[in-house]
Amino acid sequence: MANHKSALKRIRSNEKRRVLNRYQHKTTRNAIKALRIATDKVDATSKLSNVISMIDKLAKKNIIHDNKASNLKSKLTKFVAKL
Repeated sequence: MANHKSALKRIRSNEKRRVLNRYQHKTTRNAIKALRIATDKVDATSKLSNVISMIDKLAKKNIIHDNKASNLKSKLTKFVAKL
């Protein structure tokens, strides 16, 4: 266990950040799944903008890599266009 005050604070803040990151990542994954099972084009189009926004936020915070974000957005956009 850490002895310095700053190290103890860093442990606490890292844990808070980790929990928040996991929540945001899981929420985004669930939104992507919901988009992929959508069959109505109008519904999927409205969901797509929300999902892309969520993906961009994850990439901005380095929760996911920028290239992974781009690949996800591309695949989802192609999927919606094909509906």
